[in-house]
Amino acid sequence: MGKRDGGRRRSAAGNARSRRFVRVLPALMICAGVVFDLVTPPEVTAVPFFAAAPLIAAPFFSPAGTVRVGVVAVLLVLAIRISDGVLAKVVPVTDLLTLVTVAALSLVINSVVRRGNEQLASARVIAETAMRAVLPTPDDRIGGLLVAARYEAAQADEFVGGDLFAVADTPHGVRLVVGDVRGKGLDAVGAVAVVIGAFREAAEQEMSLEGVAQRLERALAREGSRRGGFDSMEGFVTAVLAEIPVGSDVLRVVNRGHPEPLVLHADGALEVLAPTVPALPLGMGLGARPDRSDEWTLPAGAMFLAFTDGLSEARDAKGVFYDPAARLSGRLFPGPEELLSALTDDVRLHTGGRSTDDLALLAIGRPARGQQERRTTVKIVRRDSE
Repeated sequence: MGKRDGGRRRSAAGNARSRRFVRVLPALMICAGVVFDLVTPPEVTAVPFFAAAPLIAAPFFSPAGTVRVGVVAVLLVLAIRISDGVLAKVVPVTDLLTLVTVAALSLVINSVVRRGNEQLASARVIAETAMRAVLPTPDDRIGGLLVAARYEAAQADEFVGGDLFAVADTPHGVRLVVGDVRGKGLDAVGAVAVVIGAFREAAEQEMSLEGVAQRLERALAREGSRRGGFDSMEGFVTAVLAEIPVGSDVLRVVNRGHPEPLVLHADGALEVLAPTVPALPLGMGLGARPDRSDEWTLPAGAMFLAFTDGLSEARDAKGVFYDPAARLSGRLFPGPEELLSALTDDVRLHTGGRSTDDLALLAIGRPARGQQERRTTVKIVRRDSE
């Protein structure tokens, strides 16, 4: 925990230093212009330094702040030219007019940037609201199992993408899906709605997990037909489906081109649930073979963890991928919520907060005798907002 907290503090301190530097940079440019003018002959102009100040302020300062920087730059150049006694000459007048024009242009840039930021914020709110509407919030306990889930958007300037999860208590046991729709924005949110809607219906009605996977395949095919042709290179969905029958420690998994889930045992042992026969993602429409589920066990005290490639493809500063199996092997967690909290902290430490992909996590735990219930919430969090 100390290392994680230290990493967060260093990252926050670095961001604060960057912001402070940007705030003082226009003043530094004006000071540099004054010094340059003092140490050079009158015929050498320092106007580029003064002109840079309002241009730098425009994207980062308020309109009033940009105006103040521009006015200070113009007044200083005017005072310098008057003190040099060259204000009436053509070149100094031209320099002054150029600076006034640049200051005015900075206000235009400031206005454009502010409108763009407002539009981006509005679009982001719409996308996140739509995602919250279609992404189900699982209960903390379903079918006698403990449940925890997380969704984290990668960046403040990225729309919510197509990562998804859902859990259902059905007559066939607890069934779940974790998937990743290719793409971002509202189109991806629409595809998430299709997959989750089809899963909720199929999980109740289909006798087998393979049947659930085929229902999802057909739902995506219908959506493609409705849109006038589903481009297989743009519309596929990687997914893991799992089933835990009632009163059994059996765990069935169907993997359609998704990162391999894990089982973490109560003694710290870890299993990577690699499929016996690799399968294509959903929605590719390439005549895929019939689905085949693999069987594993989920004994008391063990946890099943499924995730999207926002975890397994997260990189550090050297480009090294995050390896959840290696990082979690041998570690013990009281429950699914604690597992996900530790995992999200660890991947932030690995990437230094520079993740570029959304991240969805779903953990299912079979409680051991006497294990207490824990309250779980689903959070949509932007990493750089912390």
